[in-house]
Amino acid sequence: MHSDIVDLRSFYASPLGRLTERSISMALSSIWAPVPNERLVGLGYALPWLERFGADAERVFAFMPATQGAVVWPAQGKAATALVFEEELPLMESSVDRMLLVHSLEHVENPRETLNEIWRVLSPAGRVVIVVPNRRGVWARFEHTPFGTGRPYSRSQLGELLRETNFTPAAWSDALFFPPSRRKFVMQLNSVLERSGRILWPIFSGVIAVEAQKRLYQGIPVAQRASRRVFVPVLSPQGAPSLGMRFAGSSRFGDAETGIVQPDGGSAAT
Repeated sequence: MHSDIVDLRSFYASPLGRLTERSISMALSSIWAPVPNERLVGLGYALPWLERFGADAERVFAFMPATQGAVVWPAQGKAATALVFEEELPLMESSVDRMLLVHSLEHVENPRETLNEIWRVLSPAGRVVIVVPNRRGVWARFEHTPFGTGRPYSRSQLGELLRETNFTPAAWSDALFFPPSRRKFVMQLNSVLERSGRILWPIFSGVIAVEAQKRLYQGIPVAQRASRRVFVPVLSPQGAPSLGMRFAGSSRFGDAETGIVQPDGGSAAT
């Protein structure tokens, strides 16, 4: 289950959230290669980084899962957000150059189907950048941050998942080496702990970031999807069709309990 959009906005507006955004931005900067005339899509809650890394892109969209909720973005100009299902993105094949997943993959119902759908919409030279909670890190163990919910990953687990879905991991990075504490004196030591953590305890980072390239030379086996969403209108009356069929059957063939038959069906039971 995704974190609620209200909780995500509140977290990144807090002092701890701003430090989190800066740490992840540094990790993404080390693996983010420039792409001319890039078509960039963020999936999950990637707004803080779309504003930073999408400034030179041709077009930028923010896709937000239906279970999370969406907000209008950007504040000025035309809205570029959409409410989507991760397994059925409203994009044509090979229409996107890069996708950024933050607060997304750890919450999806079926990670393989989601990555297969991302593979479909990426261009032949497309790239996907994923940020997920680190299974070994401290941040995955505290639920007062968005990284304390969902399914955390290790590097080996994430790399295996990408290879199974026809992606090749190209570059790795880490972030959030400081503890997820709201205490002021701990946050003041953020820079020192971040630099020290990269040297002393790199495997215990809070999140893992990876850039993977779309792989074209391997065939994709045809398989039936494991899940399929069924859309039901909210205001549709439930049970009305079956109830109507029951009354229609009774009027024509009679009541099975009383044995009474209508005139067009013959005489009544004795």
